[in-house]
This record gives sequence, structure tokens and C-alpha cells, in this order.
Amino acid sequence: MQSFRLIQFSDTHLSGETDARLRGIASLPALRAAMADADRHFPRADGILLTGDLVQDDPRGYGWIRRLFGESRIPVLCLAGNHDLPDHMRDALRGAPFQVGGEALFGRWLIVLLDTWVENSAGGRIGPRQLAHLSKVLQAHRNHHVLLCLHHHPIDMRSEWLDRVGLEDAEQFLQVVRQNANVRGVLWGHVHQSLDRFVNGVRFMASPSTCAQFMPGSDDFALDSRPPGYRVLELMPDGAIATEVVWLETYAERNQAVGA
Repeated sequence: MQSFRLIQFSDTHLSGETDARLRGIASLPALRAAMADADRHFPRADGILLTGDLVQDDPRGYGWIRRLFGESRIPVLCLAGNHDLPDHMRDALRGAPFQVGGEALFGRWLIVLLDTWVENSAGGRIGPRQLAHLSKVLQAHRNHHVLLCLHHHPIDMRSEWLDRVGLEDAEQFLQVVRQNANVRGVLWGHVHQSLDRFVNGVRFMASPSTCAQFMPGSDDFALDSRPPGYRVLELMPDGAIATEVVWLETYAERNQAVGA
């Protein structure tokens, strides 16, 4: 039986400007570097995940997403983060290879893209209607392994300022997860750092940004010195998940050398 490889790029924070920076990192060149690195080291991917904050409050940034990923021969699965503009996002990323929200099947695996965007809020919420739909989807796919993807973190990051802007209805979401044994993994962005933790047999994974990172465990906002990064996931036929975070160490060193 076949395994499936997904590449996750998160929190790209693009704008219409080619040289726009987020916390000192030029976001467009950093994303291009991450994509090139993934293509070089993991060329046989089956899907791409873009898990929110694709743009930095600028709808022109979606033009770059279309330019960079629009010729992809594999599905590009997208969801909104708090800096996204969902209406603009759906309009700009309409049609293949893009899919905004919903579910996608990869063999025995079901990928569910959850919308946690809340207007004028840095935090997120799934909401009762979407949670009810999720429960129905999980029951209907009892014989599939499931990976749930969202932007906001559903578990404590042990960072006081970040945990104030996480998932508001995390407990209701986690209750749905606990009630459905076919959920194998939960994956998110938003936190600009890596986390990999098992909770009751389910793998919970946070992934870094393709630009600037936040300091883990910090009570107040603070930047980390880690370079841009992305995550690779191998979804195994038996429901196991093999995963690693790739940090662009040489990219960071090269840009520091030229004073970027």
C-alpha cells in the first residue's frame, strides 16, 4: 500500500511588494528558498499544504501565491489565517491546483481543512456549525486515517502571549478529536515555531513560518533566531505519520553574510 508525502508551508506573510519584510525577513525570497529546498530534497510530493497567513493583510499577496504554486501538478490545499482576507483568498485561488477549505482524499488518508478565521481578531474559532460538520465527516470516514489542519493552535504552546490568541473553542474541538479514533494527527501554523507532541495517541504538530520565527516558551512577544522553515509529512498506510521540520540554515547564513 502507498504512503503519501505532503509539504507544509505556513505563515508566508506575502504582500504585493517583492521586497516586503516581516520582522526583518524578506518574506517572498524566503518562501522561494523554502520551495526550492523542498523541491530539491523531497521532489516526489503528493500535495502541498498552505496553513494560513498566506498574506500580511494585503490581497495583492495572493497574486504571488498563484504565480508560485499555480503551475503545480499536485493539489495545493489552503486555509485562512488571521492575517488573511478570506473573500479575496477564495477569489484569487479559485480552481485547480488550489483548494481552499474542505476535505481531500489521499488513498486511505483524509485531509480536513478547518476554517478558524475570525474577523478583526488575532485568535481563532471553529464554531459549532463547523464542529458538527467535522463530527459527521469523521463518522462518514471511519475507515480512513485523518489529518486535521487548521491555522490556530488547539493546545497550549506554553507561551503566555501566544496562548491568548489561540483557538477559542479548543476544548470543544479536542472533544471531537477524542471521540473519533480515526484522527491520527492535528497540524497548524500561526505560532511561528515547531512543536511535535502526542496527546492520547494523536500527533499534534505546530510548524514554523517560511519567514520569521517566534521564541518558544516566551511570556511576552519575542523573536527567535531560527531561520525560515517548513514541514514534511509522510502519511503511512497504517495510520502512522513520519515528519520532520526543515530549517533553511544555509539560507539564513547567506543572507546574514550579505547584510540582508
